[in-house]
Amino acid sequence: MKRRYFGTDGVRGPYGSAMMNEDFAWRLGAAAAAWLREKQLPPGARVLIGCDTRASGVSLMQALAAGLVMGGVQAHSLGILPTPAVSRAVRIQGAALGVVITASHNPASDNGIKFFGPGGIKLSDEEELHLEGLLPARRTSQEIFPLPVADGITDYVATMKPLLRNPLAGWKIVLDTANGATVHTSGPVLRGFAADVMALGAEPDGLNINAGVGSEHPEKMCEAVRLHGARLGIAHDGDGDRCILCDEHGVVLDGDEILTLLALHGLRQGTLARNILVVTVQSNLGVEVAVAAGGGRVVRTPVGDRYVIERMLAEGANLGGESSGHIICADIAPTGDGLVAALKVIDVMLATGQPLSVLRRGLAKFPQLSLALKVRVKKPMETLSLVTRVIQELEQEMGERGRVLVRYSGTEAKLRLLVEGPTDAIVRAGIDRLEAAARADLEVL
Repeated sequence: MKRRYFGTDGVRGPYGSAMMNEDFAWRLGAAAAAWLREKQLPPGARVLIGCDTRASGVSLMQALAAGLVMGGVQAHSLGILPTPAVSRAVRIQGAALGVVITASHNPASDNGIKFFGPGGIKLSDEEELHLEGLLPARRTSQEIFPLPVADGITDYVATMKPLLRNPLAGWKIVLDTANGATVHTSGPVLRGFAADVMALGAEPDGLNINAGVGSEHPEKMCEAVRLHGARLGIAHDGDGDRCILCDEHGVVLDGDEILTLLALHGLRQGTLARNILVVTVQSNLGVEVAVAAGGGRVVRTPVGDRYVIERMLAEGANLGGESSGHIICADIAPTGDGLVAALKVIDVMLATGQPLSVLRRGLAKFPQLSLALKVRVKKPMETLSLVTRVIQELEQEMGERGRVLVRYSGTEAKLRLLVEGPTDAIVRAGIDRLEAAARADLEVL
């Protein structure tokens, strides 16, 4: 059965819409409480709730917590905290469940709710479907309860201290925290290593999260790196589970380049578990070529960092992630963590003495183009006859020298197209053919 509310990464939508408002948050809290009762947990089971800096976060948190409390569960607020720090707090503090009120890289007008189970691991598709089945038909109480506060920052920051072999005295680093949840964590950690940190996107006002800054908008970071002669730039998304970097020349490194850099270093050092890197179907074919040349292999999953971690656990892998910048270092955390990823890359720079502009050369990308088309209705893929025909034609024409990926976004009403191939001209022609077919099959806005 298909999930109705949960997408690739939790429930997400415009704040005030039918599935992202206080009443729905209360119902979701009540459903989570019912789910925990089914598990027959001992009395005093706690749920830890964190949020990013969106103006709507506090009221959604209060409503969700009220639903939990009405269901007999203790709810504690972690306040503004990155998603990976919430995951860690659940794991370290032995909570029954963790919740993050965030829409990640989306604008401030959106919000979302995602869950972590015991151990700080995101819920599976089956668990989310079961949770949906426990949703009450309506909100039955408007009562709001005071939330006890739990500390999630102290332990999270302390976890980062062993990750670098040397201090960063003399290093200039541009840090863009997207006016989001990492504003109180990433900067203090880097400064704790004696780095000279130039902050961008560090003045959240509830409305400016991801607005022209952060991992979705790295231009200001790149410009600042060039202007100040920094060693690198680090950009997070609104909830801090992503990391995008730029080298000392102000040229962006995406998740594929970060993953390849870390995987190749791990292969050389013998620290890449089972010589496996786990990525999604979105990652560039060049990642497979580079890792294979280094003596490893790549395993692919559907898009979504929780699918990556599920496969990592199954394979015994310790490194995986997405081209979007979700990097999972499973020996540190069971979810994407933008700060951990950045520190891991800096550690490779320290170990090799090489700048990012050199280390990034390990990945030679295949030409790739992608396009996101906003659609009125997500028609079933099997009904898109023209799109299906063009996919088959392109796959036959390119063979093993390229690939085509067409999928709906799990969080937005968008059809995502990707073509990868041997030359820029072939890729451009392919994406144009796919777009024309999609516009014929769907109502594109």
